[in-house]
Amino acid sequence: MKIYVGHDSREDIAYQVCEHSIKRRDPSAEVIPLKQKQMRDQGIYTRPVDKLASTEFTFTRFFVPYMNDFKGWAVFCDCDFLWKISSHELVKYCDPSKAVVVVQHDYAPKETTKMDGQVQTSYPRKNWSSMVLWNCEHPKNKILTPELLNEESPKFLHRFSWLEDNEIGSMPAEYNWLVGWYKESRDGTPKILHYTEGGPWFDGYRDCEYADDWKKELINLFSS
Repeated sequence: MKIYVGHDSREDIAYQVCEHSIKRRDPSAEVIPLKQKQMRDQGIYTRPVDKLASTEFTFTRFFVPYMNDFKGWAVFCDCDFLWKISSHELVKYCDPSKAVVVVQHDYAPKETTKMDGQVQTSYPRKNWSSMVLWNCEHPKNKILTPELLNEESPKFLHRFSWLEDNEIGSMPAEYNWLVGWYKESRDGTPKILHYTEGGPWFDGYRDCEYADDWKKELINLFSS
């Protein structure tokens, strides 16, 4: 499976560490940055700039089935992830009867801001779309053309409103471990960390939970 990672020009170091964490555990992995500017230049992405979007990849994630030619399976994750496992481990969750497979968080953040001062919003199915196993050839996903994606509302997209509930598969929280929200051993052991409220690359989050994991990966990146 190709692994598409959301890229934000303000968080390039986060992208680099995420990519490195994937490839270090699976050197054969094909990691593809989803860059909004590049997609605009190609005429694929034409949405107006959304001042409420907290990242440059708020909507680019939904283009993955199209980018993957509506074939096979692909993974999407935000750039503020740190992988501690090989991507091969996700294959067992690729259920052909599902259009997507996600961690179905019950997440309601208390803070009103996150990361670099971006507004923290709360909505149903929040963070479900931060990591997605996409069944790109599922019939329901074939409606996700650039024409539709450039017009549809954030609510429609982030809530997977084109799907029935039974077409959304589930995987354990350890594959999208919301740092500061899930706790060991109550919720298991993290396999893929998600610094959703801010990671060690931001002032104010240098010593957040699991900061040492990220810093060690950063050191490995620059020493490799």
